[in-house]
Amino acid sequence: MALARIAGGIDPLVRLLLLAILLATFLPVSAEYRPLAQGVSNGAIFVLFLLNGLRLPRAEVLRGMRHLRLLLPLAIWCFAVMGLAGWGLAKAGAALALPPQVALGLLFLGVLPSTVQSATAYSSLAGGNVAVSVVAAAFLNILGVFLSAPLFSLVAGSKAAGFDIDSLERVALILLVPFIIGQIAQGRVGHLVKEHRQLATWMDRTSIAIAVYVAFSGAVEQGLWQKVDLAAWASLIALVGLFLVIGFAGSWLLGGAIKLRRDDRIAFLFAGAQKSIALGAPLASLLFPPAVAGLLLLPVLTYHLLQLVISAPLANRFSRRAELPR
Repeated sequence: MALARIAGGIDPLVRLLLLAILLATFLPVSAEYRPLAQGVSNGAIFVLFLLNGLRLPRAEVLRGMRHLRLLLPLAIWCFAVMGLAGWGLAKAGAALALPPQVALGLLFLGVLPSTVQSATAYSSLAGGNVAVSVVAAAFLNILGVFLSAPLFSLVAGSKAAGFDIDSLERVALILLVPFIIGQIAQGRVGHLVKEHRQLATWMDRTSIAIAVYVAFSGAVEQGLWQKVDLAAWASLIALVGLFLVIGFAGSWLLGGAIKLRRDDRIAFLFAGAQKSIALGAPLASLLFPPAVAGLLLLPVLTYHLLQLVISAPLANRFSRRAELPR
């Protein structure tokens, strides 16, 4: 009973991701079936971004784009400042003898956009501007489709993470094209996503879990758990913890520096500090072979789990402070 209550309190996506990692550890996809598994993963990612295109109202995005005083600093923070922080932490990881792909995963984490659903949910719980939060997170994710991979390649160097025409084609065909199709078809079939919201949400989560499972299967077959020992895990958690401090404290301070209203500043905080596994897992699986993608995603998965642990009490604290008499 106690275990059931604990499991029930864990975010459903986290539970699915943990299940995918366990399944990949004990029942990895063999080399013989990996091309088929990668094809299934690519198909699931296509569906994920098609649903995102159907779900995101065009009018809301266009209206939110006018809030440049918040969006421009947020984009610079999310991709440039956090990307540079990821580069510095990747260097620190290499100095601490993390496996090279895991250390590089800290840079990959830095150039990812924000989450959409959890950033918006926590902003709402904290008393933030929900409309701005939705637009900000969506804006960052659209930019992320165009910026994350080239920025990662630029900072990491072409030898470590080359981004060529083939990579661009894969990203465009599997991420961008379905999103555009979804936006175009939104007027005709967008209502189906709203009417079946729970089904669409589970399709999102399943798509991400499939990408993680295929990536981790390749990494497990290449000796993932032998390469990442207890000392490496301790170093990784310490570096991700430092990244969380940079993300949350930096976002809050920057929101104050540009003199945002309190509700906008809260939206800025959660959009600026959180990082998206929903783009990270598909992007890694498209750009790298599974053995590399699995290692690269370790920092992203660790950050994703810890950001949820931090965000809930932080949002509750903001909410309580808002209720205090002034």
